[in-house]
Amino acid sequence: MRRLIVNADDFGLTPGVNRAILEAHTRGIVTSATLMANASAFDHAVQLARSAPSFDLGCHIVLVDGWPVLPGAEIPSLLDGGRQGEFERNLSSFAARAIRGRLNPEEVEREAIAQISKLQAANIPVSHIDTHKHLHALPQILRPLLRAAKACGVSAIRNPVGRIAFSLIAGRPKLWKRWGEVAVLNALASKFCRAVQAEGIITPNGSLGIAGTGVLDEPLFRLVLENIPEGTWEFVTHPGYNDADLRRVRTRLRHSREIELRLLASAETRETLARDGIELISYRNLL
Repeated sequence: MRRLIVNADDFGLTPGVNRAILEAHTRGIVTSATLMANASAFDHAVQLARSAPSFDLGCHIVLVDGWPVLPGAEIPSLLDGGRQGEFERNLSSFAARAIRGRLNPEEVEREAIAQISKLQAANIPVSHIDTHKHLHALPQILRPLLRAAKACGVSAIRNPVGRIAFSLIAGRPKLWKRWGEVAVLNALASKFCRAVQAEGIITPNGSLGIAGTGVLDEPLFRLVLENIPEGTWEFVTHPGYNDADLRRVRTRLRHSREIELRLLASAETRETLARDGIELISYRNLL
């Protein structure tokens, strides 16, 4: 049996991203999305979500490259000392601080609870959580996030372990670096699984699409879909409209969002999955 959750990240980033995600759900194969609690278009995303009761939403927890929900004085170890009240922008610097024990896990937990609670206060039933830049692959971040999820009654989390054989991308040099980054995530797989199981949290078998983030085109998209393994997997996506609002946001994903939207909203894609016997589900179905 092969089941696929197609999750759109960055819901709430801009109105154009919000519209694209909802379009990829209503017309295409996106079954779930994760909403950023402190993004500029949060209220717009909530409004759109209320128009689609079938849409399954989780919380896209941001701990890097963004702004916290809590006052900075309550989470000083998570902030960039050079920028007033802002999270660290650099992923490598954040990871180094986490590994060296310079991030207070209680502050991570409190900020995660605040972000999840903001969605719940807006009457969003939060089915699952994931993190911006897949930070919960780090054990130092995962443990407090699992405690936060349980405190908020959330029972599922993204499994950031990637699944794409290098042989499938050997002819695509642009993907080699990204494949290497996913390999680093995979090295933490056993610790991730043990921690999640110990807390009684549900997670899929792993994630697809992470290695192709930002460079996903139709041939690679078809390649991933044709090689979905047995089990339950999550396809991580980032659809959006590359408009004036997006150009004002700090993100490396611009033109690629429109390419993903076209692929995800395609009737042909849905027909291909149905023909291959792949069941589309959401995190709500997983629970």
